[in-house]
Amino acid sequence: MKTILVAFDFSKNSLHTLDYALFYANWLKTGIHLVWVDNTSTPEHVMNIEQTLRIETKKYFDEIIEKYEPKLTHGKLEIHLRKGKVYSEVAMLARQIEASVIFAGTHGVSGYERYWIGSNAYRIVTSAPCPVITVRSDYEFSGNLKRILVPIDSSAESRQKLPFTANLAQAFGAEIHLLVLYNSTLRVIRNRMKSSADEAEKCLKEREIKYKLKEVETEKLVPAILSYSDEIQADLIAIMTEQTATAGSMFLGPFAQQLVNNALIPVVSVHATIQN
Repeated sequence: MKTILVAFDFSKNSLHTLDYALFYANWLKTGIHLVWVDNTSTPEHVMNIEQTLRIETKKYFDEIIEKYEPKLTHGKLEIHLRKGKVYSEVAMLARQIEASVIFAGTHGVSGYERYWIGSNAYRIVTSAPCPVITVRSDYEFSGNLKRILVPIDSSAESRQKLPFTANLAQAFGAEIHLLVLYNSTLRVIRNRMKSSADEAEKCLKEREIKYKLKEVETEKLVPAILSYSDEIQADLIAIMTEQTATAGSMFLGPFAQQLVNNALIPVVSVHATIQN
């Protein structure tokens, strides 16, 4: 995890997200790439307005660099100005710089859409070529990453988030909490979940990562995850996302979207197709 990309729009939320990303960058001894996307449609006869906007944006970024780059212990703040659809430009840049992780702000369940980060967070998550960590504007960061919650359900993809999460745990010396969610009485499904949990335990033991395992019977997956997150005072929740195309738009699966919306702590979303 050597390349960090932060989606930025100059809102208080994106500044809050940048502060959070700085913690990761300093711990991982790397710099940060900041990307701002102009998603306005500007007619050719008023191109001077667009040019003025980019000049002002560059000026604002100079102020951001002056304030935040000294906080980096390694590397620099690199600025990228793009034009187009926010989520597609962020994803394209992530591929170009081979980003290890993207940080994006979200306003959570309140759903404010004053800034594009709030309205595009889901599309960034589902279109990104790498894991995405979403951070709520009201999240109060303690300066630690000690406990990572990894829910395990009956999906075949559930276990695929473990390699990236294990890398994080090793880098920060964090403890992983495996939460097995039994939401079916069917033996074949329960056996599949038990098998996933066994594989996760084996992986963590081989990598000498501290972990705890808890099994829960529940029909309400999201409330159970959030409740256990509060119980253990988790610092991060790792989930899988479902990538589905409808009417040309990308969106999160229902459980993933509920978690990103309602979790008070950051959520790292990993695609089933992403291998780490």
